[in-house]
Amino acid sequence: MAPEPNNDALKTEELAELVREIRERVRARHPSASEGGAPFAGADLLPLVHARDAAESKVAAIGSVNPRRGGALNALIQTAKHAIARGLDWFVRDQVVFNREVMACVEATLDALNEMNRQLAITVELQREVQELKDIRAHWAAWRSEWETKVAHNEMQFLRSVADLQVSFQHRVTVMESNFRDIVKAQHSDYLGALDRTTVDVQKRLWSDLQLVRAEFERLIHAELSVIRQRLAHVYRTGAAQTTEPSPAQPLPPLDFGCFPERFRGPEDHVKSGQKFYLDYFARCKEVLDIGCGRGEFLELMRDAGVSARGIDLNPEAVDLCRGKGLAAEIADLFVYLDGLDDGSLDGIFSAQVVEHLPPDRVPEMIRLAARKLVKGGVLAIETPNPACLAIFATHFYLDPTHTRPVPYALLAFYMQECGIGNVERHDLSPALESFPSLAGLPEEFRNTFFGGLDYAIIGRKS
Repeated sequence: MAPEPNNDALKTEELAELVREIRERVRARHPSASEGGAPFAGADLLPLVHARDAAESKVAAIGSVNPRRGGALNALIQTAKHAIARGLDWFVRDQVVFNREVMACVEATLDALNEMNRQLAITVELQREVQELKDIRAHWAAWRSEWETKVAHNEMQFLRSVADLQVSFQHRVTVMESNFRDIVKAQHSDYLGALDRTTVDVQKRLWSDLQLVRAEFERLIHAELSVIRQRLAHVYRTGAAQTTEPSPAQPLPPLDFGCFPERFRGPEDHVKSGQKFYLDYFARCKEVLDIGCGRGEFLELMRDAGVSARGIDLNPEAVDLCRGKGLAAEIADLFVYLDGLDDGSLDGIFSAQVVEHLPPDRVPEMIRLAARKLVKGGVLAIETPNPACLAIFATHFYLDPTHTRPVPYALLAFYMQECGIGNVERHDLSPALESFPSLAGLPEEFRNTFFGGLDYAIIGRKS
């Protein structure tokens, strides 16, 4: 009768095969661990890999019974061993689980160490590239200094040569004039009686033509010198632009702060009446910041509503006016001020008529900083001229010389959503029809599309 197959032996072989497959997958995913590590002085993982392999072979043998050759006595011994193994199963079960968890921990450690080696290799390569860039920059600075010196020297030599040529030419012309005059005088004295009027006219025309030639030649010389100087100046400006920062634009002449907003934004009561629209969004806030607080209309609304609010502005007159009303305001750049606040320290940020003053590339930076300083659920409200309303380009937008460009709603909404501000709402403000009654003659659909609100508000909450 043929002996029955040993089930424990089959299970042991299956488990060993599974361990081999796992080992091959790990080595394929992390070849540096099985091939002696990364090609730089990182952590050597080969001893850990060998230890892991030895431990896995032991784990695979847990619970198995050594196979023996056939025979009645050996069969009896195998039966006893199986019975003992089954009887101790409850005793060693926790140990088996512990061993498997330890092996999983070792695998995770190998993964982390391999990733660390990879990041270290990337860091070393980046440091090498940075050093190369520094070397290139140093060589470029030295070469540029030498090049500028040579250009200045060549320019000086060239101008000297041209000046020498001009002096030489003038000297030769002077000598020619003197000789010509002597010849004319000699001819006039010797042959005065023989020369007729026609000969005198020819001599005069010849002298006049010589003067014209001299003037034209001098004009050409001065023109060429002017062109050369302009080209050298262009070379200097182009080279300086490649190595230095552009000079800041000249500041605009100061405006009368008391007169300018009163004339072009309207009285404070009018502005405050329009901003009451935001009360429902900020009524339950505990700490609100007004970016570009101006005359403090919004801060007054928050104080009347019992909401703690403070404002910042670059205009000292505006800040003094707010402080005179007992409002919390200070002179500050919005980027520096926001960056100095703790993350999540505000639950409301309001900014009216500010983003259109910023360079376009700094608007997303403002949104990103504002989102970082808001708590979860905090409110961000921005008011700005509406570029979808064509009427603002005819009047309001270009009245303020500090405006850069209008910011479309779709772009602001994109910036806010990219920074984690959700539930974005849009509200058109200050209908153009109120300022331009003649728009009533346009079809309503056309008027609403191209001549809607002069301003719009975009409001969102941090998700």
